[in-house]
Amino acid sequence: MTSAPPLATDRVELPAALAHYDAELRGVLDETAKEAHHDAAAFAPRWELPRPSPALDAFFAPSTISAHPLTEHRGRRVGLLHLMHNPRTRTTKTYASLVIVARAVAHIERTGERVVILTPSSANKATALRDAVLRAHECGLATPQSLGIACVVPSSSGTKLWRSALSDDPDLRRANPLTVLHTAEPGQVKELARSVTDTLSPVLHREHGVRLWHSLELLNYAVADTARALFERDRLPSAPRLHAHAVSSAFGLLGHFHGQRHITGKQWPDTSAGYFLVQHLGTPDMVSSLYHDRFDYRPRWTERDGRLVQTHDPHFPQVAYAPDEQLDATFYTRRPATSPRMNEIIRRQGGGGIVVSLAECLDRYPAVRSLLAPTGVHLPADPRHLREWSLVMALTGVLNAIDRDLVDTDDILVHGSGSYAAGDYEAVPEGHLRPVTDAGELALAVREAVS
Repeated sequence: MTSAPPLATDRVELPAALAHYDAELRGVLDETAKEAHHDAAAFAPRWELPRPSPALDAFFAPSTISAHPLTEHRGRRVGLLHLMHNPRTRTTKTYASLVIVARAVAHIERTGERVVILTPSSANKATALRDAVLRAHECGLATPQSLGIACVVPSSSGTKLWRSALSDDPDLRRANPLTVLHTAEPGQVKELARSVTDTLSPVLHREHGVRLWHSLELLNYAVADTARALFERDRLPSAPRLHAHAVSSAFGLLGHFHGQRHITGKQWPDTSAGYFLVQHLGTPDMVSSLYHDRFDYRPRWTERDGRLVQTHDPHFPQVAYAPDEQLDATFYTRRPATSPRMNEIIRRQGGGGIVVSLAECLDRYPAVRSLLAPTGVHLPADPRHLREWSLVMALTGVLNAIDRDLVDTDDILVHGSGSYAAGDYEAVPEGHLRPVTDAGELALAVREAVS
């Protein structure tokens, strides 16, 4: 067992982290440009930011990061990396969305071309990117005529989309369509967005001079998430540390690893950083792959008193209501392409993973709510009002893992990637969502937005 100093005695905060790390962030962008795969047929802005300005500082203002000690559990110190400070999103997707939109702004400034971002999402990416586009308008970095966004989300996520001026104003709603695909397989939104981008992008550029950017690429997110590693370097004690995260594709942990590579200048940073994946039974593919080298592994369940139980696999829930229960629609990715890379990192640097159930999260909920209250993250007393379960999942998974002796690091930092309740936002009215059934209807929505 390793020995490490406490995470911190008090809250540690860095306001506007992306502005604070402006110079290093530009360096990370330069480095990333050299390793990024460039598809000549697809548009993507250069890996650069707009020139420094008060407007850019104001734009990056929501990117505050803070760290908080939470508890000591069976000799392990558990802390929170708070990445949910933007009151207009309450998720870590804010950081990457700000950098993505800033790159689009830099392209607009350099070329005068209009940019429309097209992204698939299970909800949070869409909300955060739309908020970043709106912020660019508000801060004067771009106009509604020069910068827009189109999103496609699965119908199961419709109630998690946050209302804003982009949905309320009729003109902005038309120019920034929020489309919903009714499907039994939420991952189809990714295929749909990619198909429309590939076919429509050259047409829009030829006919309207508009650049259509499919922004859902790992490196687009990894660059911003390097800020987590920079914050850790500058604000937290140097120590062996396990980074825990509720994941769908593990973009956030891969971004932290990307940042550690930048800091050390090594492909394999010698920083004693381990990574711990937390998933739910609806999509446990990364944990399944990590321990069984297959995406479709599931434990053998026994029914007892109307619930499912098992004890032979400590990396899966010991009790659950259903074998494939959907705890949160945000976690919708099956067979993520990032899984082999994450397996390689964990097997080389340490860490692990666990799957949690709704029953386990509800059992831990009062304790988790109490732990989070001093950090400013307030969970509703009634868990039925919780709309984003990422943080509750992550903490439940970490506490379960400690109890089952699945971790061997004293210092555990839980990345708080999302938490909001029904009272924290207004959902986009159903009448402001545009239903689509296929690529043709999504392409029509994008065409109408451009014209």
